[in-house]
Amino acid sequence: MSASDTPDIRRHMERLAAEGVDVVRVVYPDLIGTDRARDVLLDHLPSACEHGLAFCRAVYHTTPQGDVVPVAGGLDAGLPDVSVRPDLSTAAVLPWEPGVATCLGEVTDPATSAPAPESPRDLLRTVLARCAEHGLRPVVGPELEYFLLEAAPGTPTGWRRSPETTGAVYTAGLRADPGNHLLRTLRRLRDLGIGVITGNHEFDGGQYEINLTHSEALDAADRAFRFKAAVKELARQEGNLATFMAKPFGDAGGSGFHLHLSCEDTEGHNVFDDPSGAHGLSATARHAIAGILAHAPALAALANPTVNSYKRFGPDTLAPWLIDWGLDNRSAMVRIPPERGSGARLELRLGDASANPYLLIAGTIAAALLGVRAGEEPEAPLEGYGYDTARSALLPTSLAAALDALEADTALTDILGKDFVASFLTYKRDEVERFGRHVTDWEFTEYAYHL
Repeated sequence: MSASDTPDIRRHMERLAAEGVDVVRVVYPDLIGTDRARDVLLDHLPSACEHGLAFCRAVYHTTPQGDVVPVAGGLDAGLPDVSVRPDLSTAAVLPWEPGVATCLGEVTDPATSAPAPESPRDLLRTVLARCAEHGLRPVVGPELEYFLLEAAPGTPTGWRRSPETTGAVYTAGLRADPGNHLLRTLRRLRDLGIGVITGNHEFDGGQYEINLTHSEALDAADRAFRFKAAVKELARQEGNLATFMAKPFGDAGGSGFHLHLSCEDTEGHNVFDDPSGAHGLSATARHAIAGILAHAPALAALANPTVNSYKRFGPDTLAPWLIDWGLDNRSAMVRIPPERGSGARLELRLGDASANPYLLIAGTIAAALLGVRAGEEPEAPLEGYGYDTARSALLPTSLAAALDALEADTALTDILGKDFVASFLTYKRDEVERFGRHVTDWEFTEYAYHL
């Protein structure tokens, strides 16, 4: 039986056709979490499902500037293909693009039929399978911030914050958003069905935060990936730029990607809660916290994956740059929100908005799992305002240092997979090397006149 004859595909095609869809956009994440895609005419969908869509594997190794990094299996292998098959169970009509639906794609190596080595979704699946061996089902709630920019010809970057209102943290409405960007975006994302729940203007001008509901970890990563792609696409429709860059402006704070993490057992009970445990947390929760703290230097490479990421850190930034945890303490790297019972969870505040959702979630869960396996207790929680290097260890202060920490953390890399980590390190070290050769505007301003 060919793919076109299968009842599932026929049913999906009939549903999409009934909703006026004639094009399906098949999307998957690359190594840095950018969406790669191909538009498929509805009539060709059965063939795409049966044979897959061919993409060059080196798309995983391609930088934002279009260069191909010599990662093993790409250039050295003659630029072979990967195959991407539509997962029609994830299909959703795009509310802002008539006649178009989008779905996620499953990426495999045609030579082996196994998942592509660099596939972020499959990396997360691998980590979740390790959790299942211990009877744990991670649940994740993503929180993401971003800046909305409008064109500003003649400025150094060509963009400025939209609007540049200051002092409007935790506000909504026209006071800090005269263009009603947030309200319009919330409604469109709601119609896309990716589980957005709330939004507000954030600390700096033109900065917004939109929260997504919690769900099983792979679903949460899928929704965070689609969320970032959708926000950027909606901004482009209006001639604007939405950026999840960690720190796009020197005179403003950065954008975070916070993760709320809990775990359920096989019966759906939250295993982080224990009224009789220290701080109302179970031993499993405390061990998970200890694991995240122990592997935080390596985790930074996935949570803060760009050269720019480390400019978000520093005293009084509310971005964690020390390895600590606290009870309802926003100056700690790991915050324990006050809810207990079914709401018991930890919040990892380390990540910035540029992180690939799949890698950030996979790395966090892997570190937590290592902590559960080790059975160690965390040190006493932070009290008061943090950012004191006499009390807590320092995280890596550069991408290069974080990559070295990841490579050295053999326990974490064993769970993430040696092949994936090798590709990620090669790709990201190329970024560090290219930045080291680049002459910045700051250097010219600082030195050219006087030296």
